[in-house]
Amino acid sequence: MSDTLDAALRLVRAQAALVRRFDARLSGLHGVSLADFTVLLRLSQAPGGRMRRIDLAEALGLTASGVTRGLAPLERIGLVTREADARDARVAYASLTTTGRRRLREMLATAEETAADLFTAPAWDAEDVTQLSCLLARLGGTGLTGR
Repeated sequence: MSDTLDAALRLVRAQAALVRRFDARLSGLHGVSLADFTVLLRLSQAPGGRMRRIDLAEALGLTASGVTRGLAPLERIGLVTREADARDARVAYASLTTTGRRRLREMLATAEETAADLFTAPAWDAEDVTQLSCLLARLGGTGLTGR
């Protein structure tokens, strides 16, 4: 097996393990998945806490229908609301609610704890985490700020 394929497969497996770990913590404490958390986080970073659904899809690397499916349960539990554009009925916005903002702060604390647990010393030092972040960015990975 080539080194590049081996590296790619290790990355895929590590990603799956990370998703399972974040999903377990976020769903156990807050009733949301990592995917839900990511949607809420992106909305919180947008001006006014709202984004056009098509822009949200782009930011998350999803299709428009994938975002619509992902937003539906968040709308049902009152974390996100749908807003129509006053000038163009074809445009729909996803907007973080007041409850969504409050709950996201709680979720962020859980996500921070989970990440800190993953990257504990002595296995990981600050330089390792920075280097990993840079390498993942070269692969197109985005972090907290979406860059």
